Parts: sequence; C-alpha cells; structure tokens
Amino acid sequence: MNLPAPEIRHDDSDDLPALCKAGGDPLRLNVLRALANDSFGVLELAQIFGIGQSGMSHHLKVLAQAGLVATRREGNAIFYRRALPHTGRLGGKLHAALLEEVDALDLPGDVQARIGLVHSQRAAASQDFFARVAEKFRAQQDLIAGLPQYRDSVLALLDKLSFAPQATALEVGPGDGAFLPELARRFQRVTALDNSPAMLELARQLCEREALANVSLQLADALQEARLQADCVVLNMVLHHFAAPAEALKQMAGLLQPGGSLLVTELCSHNQSWAREACGDLWLGFEQDDLARWAIAAGLVPEDSLYVGLRNGFQIQVRHFQRPAGATHIGNSGKPSI
Repeated sequence: MNLPAPEIRHDDSDDLPALCKAGGDPLRLNVLRALANDSFGVLELAQIFGIGQSGMSHHLKVLAQAGLVATRREGNAIFYRRALPHTGRLGGKLHAALLEEVDALDLPGDVQARIGLVHSQRAAASQDFFARVAEKFRAQQDLIAGLPQYRDSVLALLDKLSFAPQATALEVGPGDGAFLPELARRFQRVTALDNSPAMLELARQLCEREALANVSLQLADALQEARLQADCVVLNMVLHHFAAPAEALKQMAGLLQPGGSLLVTELCSHNQSWAREACGDLWLGFEQDDLARWAIAAGLVPEDSLYVGLRNGFQIQVRHFQRPAGATHIGNSGKPSI
C-alpha cells in the first residue's frame, strides 16, 4: 500500500538555514570581519580577498540572503555594509553571536594590507574627483556628503531604537531642516537648535511647507544656552564645525535624558585640507576610535555603528551612543560653539 507523500509546510525554522549557510564559509566570515568598520564595493572586496568579481558577488549574495549584509546604491555603484542584528527577531541572536565571534578574530595580514591599499586608492580617487570639480564644489559643499547619501543609514539606527510614542528629539545644527520631517514623524516633539539665523530661517520655511506642527526652532549662540533635554539628540555633519569636538560631545550628553540616545553622523578622518576654506570645516573628519573615546569620557556608551563609503573617496560614519539609564545629570559647563 502506497502512503501519500507528507505535505511540506513552511516552518519558522526554515529561515535559519540561510544564516547558517552564510556563516559556514571562511571567506564570508572574513568579509564580515572586513566590514566591521567599513563599507566596500564588490570590486574592492574582490581586490581585498584576491578572488574574481563573480566569485565575490556570489558570496555577497549569500550574505545578503541571510540578512548579514545590507546594500546602498550610489549611481551605478553598490556598497556593502554589515546589517544590524535584531535580537528580537528570529535568527537575531544567532546573527549577533556570529558577529561577536567574528570580531574576536584578526584578519590575515595580507588581507589587512590590501584593505590599506583600497583606502589609499580611495584617497587618490578623492584627490582626482575634487581636482576636477573643485570650482563647482565651492558652490555646492554638500557634494562631499549630502543628506541623501546617509539618510537611510541614520534612519536604520533610529528605527532600531524603537522610541516610546511620547519621546522627544533634538537636532543640533539642522541646516536647512531637511532631516526634520523624518524626526517629526517619529517623535512627539522635536526641537531644532542652530546659531545661524539664516539657516534657521530656511528650516522655518521648510517646517511651514511640510506643516510640521510638532517642531520648534531655537536660535542659540552656543550649546550651553540650551536649557532642555531630549530622548534623542541628532548631530548630522556638524561636529567638524565645533572648536572642541570632545567637549561638544560632553555637552550633547548633557542634553540627553537618562537612557537617551545620541546619533552622530560624521566624515571619517581624511586629508582634504581644501574643505577648511570651501566648507568652513575646522576638522577633517574624525577617527572612529576618537569619537568612541570622547563619548565614553562624556559618560556615554558606544552602541551600533554604520559606515558608508562614497564614490568620491570619502567615508561616512553613523554612530549611536547611549546615556545609561541610571546616569546622573551631566552638567552643561564649557563653551563649545558651532
């Protein structure tokens, strides 16, 4: 007697084999290690690991299907970065544990050397790019890193934090206000703080066009003038305008409610000294370790980070720092200015 074949039904555990498969290859594990503090294009990764583009594309596809890497398209180029583990989802704890184990390993010396070579090539590309568009860039300084180039990365971190419905946000140095609509949709009350009347006027006009009734604008000459605290403080491409960035981070910590989050978007360290004159930058980006060290000194805890590579050779870091829930108030002494 022939029994009918059992019906195959989808089970939640069916989603786990892709994650296990992706972590079952030494090269893919090293790719994840290489992406710990960086983002790379497929050609860069192929160069770093000494394999063909098609082979690397296959490995990246496996990692992407498992949710271990995320992509960002810029023109015709695609950059790969680590995806953030969501421990509340199926496979999230396995994802986080895999990254923790991978980060405990050192990359082979030859791989580290080729990563250094890729960074050198990026620097050369940056020099060439701005040699060709220097005059145009002087009138459009956001060609370095405009909001569209890092918006999705900031929102990825912001949405992962799952703030309460009554949570408040503060954006320091909002520029023309382009990021305020995103904050207004996610927070009950948003405050924008800037020391430039002209830029604050642009932000006001945007708030009117977008009917952002829950956004208030404050003109402040220095952060110590602000007498408020928020659950989330956002600093997008502003820290390099502070005279004392380490002290500025301490001021930001003082603006956070206990348990609150500071999101900092900044350029990684670069050597494009023309940015001082063309863009008014006081600092040429920051080393990742420096931002973490300054944040820790300010009483904050470094959390998730994302890194965005740009075709013009620059690299963006999007950082999340948290004020511990039991922390005492951090005073707003000192006088950083923007």
